[in-house]
Amino acid sequence: MALTLDNYFAAGWRDQIHTCPACEWRGSARQMSMELHQDEAEFDCPQCENPILLVVHPSLAQVQAAAANGHPEAIEQLEILASAPRPD
Repeated sequence: MALTLDNYFAAGWRDQIHTCPACEWRGSARQMSMELHQDEAEFDCPQCENPILLVVHPSLAQVQAAAANGHPEAIEQLEILASAPRPD
């Protein structure tokens, strides 16, 4: 069963070492294949494709709170949102 991470802005989740329960491969999210879904990103074992980690996409409120706390990625995401064209 995949581990679910509800706080996208949690420190270090991309570098945390995970062990695949199916084949015992060990590595970080940076080494896994990623599938984007509407509500989350799924990180799969690069050897057997077993889902290891589900990272829930942050809500706008979570991005704003992380940006207010100085999280650089959240600040960048808010800047991208602010620069996007808006329908009239």
